[in-house]
Amino acid sequence: MIDLVALQSLLALDAQGTVGAAAATLGYTPSAVSQQIKRLEAQAGVPLTERVGRRVVLTEQARLLVAEGRDVLARVESLESALLAHGGEIAGSLRLAAFSTGVRGLVAPLAADLRCSAPELALTVTEVDPAEAVGLVASGQVDLALVHSWVGVGLPVPSRVRDEHLGLDVADLLVHRDHPLAARQRVAAADLQDETWASTHPGTICHDWFQVMFAGLRLPAVSFWSFEFESQVRLVQEGVAVALVPRLGRGPLPEEVVAVPVVDPVPTRTVRMLWRRTMDDSPAIRHLREQLVRLVRHRGSLSTDPL
Repeated sequence: MIDLVALQSLLALDAQGTVGAAAATLGYTPSAVSQQIKRLEAQAGVPLTERVGRRVVLTEQARLLVAEGRDVLARVESLESALLAHGGEIAGSLRLAAFSTGVRGLVAPLAADLRCSAPELALTVTEVDPAEAVGLVASGQVDLALVHSWVGVGLPVPSRVRDEHLGLDVADLLVHRDHPLAARQRVAAADLQDETWASTHPGTICHDWFQVMFAGLRLPAVSFWSFEFESQVRLVQEGVAVALVPRLGRGPLPEEVVAVPVVDPVPTRTVRMLWRRTMDDSPAIRHLREQLVRLVRHRGSLSTDPL
């Protein structure tokens, strides 16, 4: 009989590429993941991994097991979800992946709410970029994901993953209060080409939007590369750069920093909740989604109307 826990480790290794990364997403030690895969090899009677230089790669037999095993785990998950639905109990554990400002603006208050509304539910949160979060949900390494995608920048979602729209978030231009643009009611992309910018790194979804925003125009110079929006705010506070920072999870700005609305185009991102179709019947999944929708509505964290 194939060990389903060990099978999950093999799928995680396939998705993440290294034993260490697979262990991190599953909450195990690398040693535990290696032992589980060795146990699976003994059960299957064939080698599942081989070393190529310093890397561990899957054998052809392992790739067959991954392809078939993903469907097996999906059917088991669907059955478990249906059984839990009959009991109606909101308990167990849920693994949630979310982007950084989503953690601050939505997940933190959600976690506090769940302590009262679902005390038997244990929530584990991992902060990751939206594209990675989609993969983690699709491969079963997390149960849900809170993701965003800028209007004009796609974020493909596999058919086995459900997608629920939560609302819209807008980013503003942040400038020092002594900057000439600080007195403007609004600015457009064409006004910002000669500014010195702080931005997230190339390859991130926010930098992809930065490029879309200046499509057809000369791309401005970026002198400060930072993943953290708080760092970008500090750079603006010191008067050495301007930055485009979303409102969600932004917090109060320093008195030296002014937020100016941007138009043509308006920097807008869609915030969504993702989960696997096989978990549709899960009371825990349903409760978390309902609480998150209620939180967005009551706190006004996101706009629910088209801009």
